[in-house]
This record gives sequence, C-alpha cells and structure tokens, in this order.
Amino acid sequence: MQWTKQSEQTVYSNRWFSVNLADVALPDGRHLDHFLIRLRPVAVATVVNEANEVLLLWRHRFITDSWGWELAAGVVEDGEAIADAAARELEEETGWRPGPLHHLMSVEPSNGLTDARHHIYWADEGAYVGHPVDDFESDRREWVPLKLVPDMVARGEVPAANMAAALLLLHHLRLGQDAGR
Repeated sequence: MQWTKQSEQTVYSNRWFSVNLADVALPDGRHLDHFLIRLRPVAVATVVNEANEVLLLWRHRFITDSWGWELAAGVVEDGEAIADAAARELEEETGWRPGPLHHLMSVEPSNGLTDARHHIYWADEGAYVGHPVDDFESDRREWVPLKLVPDMVARGEVPAANMAAALLLLHHLRLGQDAGR
C-alpha cells in the first residue's frame, strides 16, 4: 500500500530545517494533509580504543528534559563530505581527532515525520588534540567499556534510538553477541 505525494509546499524554513505541508493521496483515493520536516544530513562519529572502550558524551537534551549518553554529532555543512563532517564534529565536541573512519550505519530516526538521515562512523584509533571547542554541548566526555552498552541501553541511559542502535552494533562487531553475558 503506497502513499503518493501530490504536492508539497514549504510553511517555514531556516538554515537548519524546513517544515512542509504535503497533499498525500492514499491508495483508496482519499487525500490527507501531512506535515513533514526536511532536515540536513547529520554526521555522527566515535572512537573505540584498544581496550574496547567507546568515547561517549553525557549530555542533557532540553527538548525531552532528559540526560543520556550520546556520540558526537552535527549537521553536514554545504559542500562538506559526510565523513569529514563526522570527524569535525567528533573533534569539536570531544577534543579527539579520529583516525581513519569506518562507516557503521545510516539510519532514518523518524521517517514518519522527517527525512533526516544520520550517518554514523567510528574509528579504532584517535589522538587527543586538546579541550573540546564545543564543550558546552556535553557535561562530560568519557571512555565507556563497550561491554556495558547493552545494559546501559536497557536501563534507558542511551535514549536516542540512533545512538542506541549504533552502540549495540559496535558492541556486536567488537565483542560478539554473547560478550559480557
């Protein structure tokens, strides 16, 4: 059963996103108005060190008034390669410059409302280059053992679905599915 967009108009727009209204035709011939948010691509990155610890940020999200562990992330600037944006965001938010990045996954965190795509990368080495420029984005930055990730996700300490999925996949890739159990 496929919905078909008949038209779309922008209701509001700024450099970060646009809110649009679409006329959507349903398979039975009915139409409905559907709001959608169009967003710039998001680049995400972390480092997993030799001790199988992952570099995380502990931060507050005012929108949901919640605290949680996250990976460094931000929008891809015009003309910027996604992997370059991921490396830039990691360095700005953590003070760590990643080694060669590996694409982990790309996800659509809320595809019923937005066209957002989050592209997640990781490196197995990094170099500390100094205090993060964007230290205001998190309360602290820590190396967390990957073996703790499944329990952290289960306890709700990684509230963002894209971050939880990426961390669980890193756990699986680095430690195997039965690690730490």
